[in-house]
Formats: sequence, structure tokens, C-alpha cells
Amino acid sequence: MMMQGVGVISFLIVAICGLSSFISNHKHLLNVLLGLEFVMLSIFGMMSVNMSGIGLEGVFVMFFLVMAACEGALGLSLLVSVVRSHGNDYFSSFGVLMC
Repeated sequence: MMMQGVGVISFLIVAICGLSSFISNHKHLLNVLLGLEFVMLSIFGMMSVNMSGIGLEGVFVMFFLVMAACEGALGLSLLVSVVRSHGNDYFSSFGVLMC
């Protein structure tokens, strides 16, 4: 029981670090996407620790992991299309009227 609390607290710290990276670093699109993926993986870790602690099956956790992988693939494809169309991934080069 003690290890479950330590796991949740450590994943909560990871989620806070991911959120701070997502909020504070707006220079590159890749950094923002990595911050989002960091948050998703920490939520996955918290869910897996909690589900294993109470003895439930991991079907919901696996479904969440599949959705996180799809979100990551979608973000990378968006990054590739932005780099192809604009030449870089700087947020300063994106214009509202250019889209």
C-alpha cells in the first residue's frame, strides 16, 4: 500500500513537470508536443499504479495507452506537415491568416 502512494506521487510530479514544460516553452511546436506526451504518459503511469493496486484488469489502461499513441502519431504528422509548409516549427513564423 505504501508503494502505491509513492508511485502516484512520483507520477504526479512528472505530470507537473510536463505541464510546466507545456505552458512555459512556446518557441517550438515539437517542445509543446513533447510536453503533452509527457503529461499523457504520467497519467498512464498513475492509472496503471492505481488499477494494479486495486486488482482490476488493465483493459482500460491499455485503451488509454492506445489513445495516447494515436495522439502522438497525430502530433508528429501535424509537425511534419507544418515543417513542410512553413520550413520550420517556430511559433513566431505562424500567421493567423496564413492557415
